Amino acid sequence: MLIWILVAGTFGILNTEMGVIGILPYVARAFNVDIVTASLLISLFALGVGVAGPTMPLLCSRLPRKPLMIFVLGLFTICNVASIFTTEFNTLLMLRVIPSIFHPVYCAMAFSIAAELGGKNAPREVAKINIGVSAGMVVGVPISNFLAETFNLETAFGFFALVTASALAATIAFIPTLKATKPLSYGAQVGVLRRSMVWASIAAVIFLNGSVFGCFNYLAAYLSDVTMAAPTVVSLLLFVYGLCNIFGSMIAGGLLTVKPIWTVKLFPIALMIVYVILYEGGSGAVWSMSILTVIWGLLGGINANINQYWLTHAAPEAPDFANGLFLTAANVGTMSATAFCGLFIDHLSTAAVILGGMVYAVIALGIVWGQCRSRKFFLH
Repeated sequence: MLIWILVAGTFGILNTEMGVIGILPYVARAFNVDIVTASLLISLFALGVGVAGPTMPLLCSRLPRKPLMIFVLGLFTICNVASIFTTEFNTLLMLRVIPSIFHPVYCAMAFSIAAELGGKNAPREVAKINIGVSAGMVVGVPISNFLAETFNLETAFGFFALVTASALAATIAFIPTLKATKPLSYGAQVGVLRRSMVWASIAAVIFLNGSVFGCFNYLAAYLSDVTMAAPTVVSLLLFVYGLCNIFGSMIAGGLLTVKPIWTVKLFPIALMIVYVILYEGGSGAVWSMSILTVIWGLLGGINANINQYWLTHAAPEAPDFANGLFLTAANVGTMSATAFCGLFIDHLSTAAVILGGMVYAVIALGIVWGQCRSRKFFLH
């Protein structure tokens, strides 16, 4: 039950972060701002996660875990409830930025606890946490959009609050007291940054995550402009992609338990193959693009697990700090690759966005294979 409560908690936090994507037009209308200004609700949240990723899990790593979970989920719930009643856009921004700072604390802790409980099957347990992450990213967007369209914006914010409040109640009622497991000193944890292999793993995560999300963030435009899919089909395929992310996380748990190194080494190659097919056949029939979307979605789910596995195994003695680094590296990869892939769209065409993802995948392949050759640790 503990793991599934953590899954619910990560779902609530990611739902709060990503669900806003589905209600941006309603926010812009309600607060009388343009859509670019409204998008600050997403970008500033991501910036908060990126900045807090390496620092907050480290600072909180020596604190008792259950009170920390209660605090973070309580903070998210309070801010979500307050968002229902605010009438000022700047206040709404503040209610997004404050909890974003504690996003990495809960998620890093959830990954660490899952790995500790899993033992030799740690990747399978960690994969369950990634299911919560994937579900939060995909389920929140259509639900919040539906609630805002059918009822009002306040109902959508109420949905965010309900999810985090439910996870909070379950945490209080069912999670036992959890103390940090023999945490290293802050200096010892930060000291892992002296290892070149840790920095190489950070770079690998940046380029692995960027190779997926640099293209995915333009998937709606790609399906519309290149595949020429109808709007309803675009929405359906985006939802299918998200569901396949969840299944990909399930698959990754098994792969990383049985053949972790080959799973990581072959992943960029599999992604490049999909990108070559997309570049050559993305303008084909909707049915063929649907098949590619399913495969791409599965790889997207596997990707999140690979990133977490690769970075935490470079610094196994500092799991909370390593998981914080993972969250930051993943965000940096997403932001940098989105901008990089956007250049291909600006200077070539929407179809060329695939080339940006291909570049990131090639770089990731070089880093990962180079690590495997230079460090025996990864070859256990």
